[in-house]
Amino acid sequence: MLLYEDIITGDELFSDAFPLKEVDGIVYEVDCQMITVKAGADIDIGANPSAEEQEEALEEGATQVNNGYMKAVKEKLNETEPDKVQEFEKGAAAYAKKIIANFKDFEFYTGESMNPDGMVALLNYREDGITPYFTFWKHGTKQIKL
Repeated sequence: MLLYEDIITGDELFSDAFPLKEVDGIVYEVDCQMITVKAGADIDIGANPSAEEQEEALEEGATQVNNGYMKAVKEKLNETEPDKVQEFEKGAAAYAKKIIANFKDFEFYTGESMNPDGMVALLNYREDGITPYFTFWKHGTKQIKL
């Protein structure tokens, strides 16, 4: 069994226990399942109407976070696998454009440490609208054999 960790924070992100596929040589898409929390465990209660209509600011913030993460991964790759830096830069730039174009479709999650400098996992749904999957940056993970 393989476990995939964030190279920045060391957070466990996913394992090969779930179906995963490599896309464009730059990200992993990992199929997952949603769970239902029992009644009485309400989270995210309330609304903030004044926070609506701030989509543009969110997209700009997401771009800044993504750029910061890309820089950190590039630095880490320079230390550990310098031959992969160019591959990462080229693929990440192209795939980041896809993410920004579909920004409104994603939900965002951090690792267990909640370190904002670590990888942000992107949750989306397959074409059927039912099957959830996470997207993880391939070069931002390291495999650990269990």
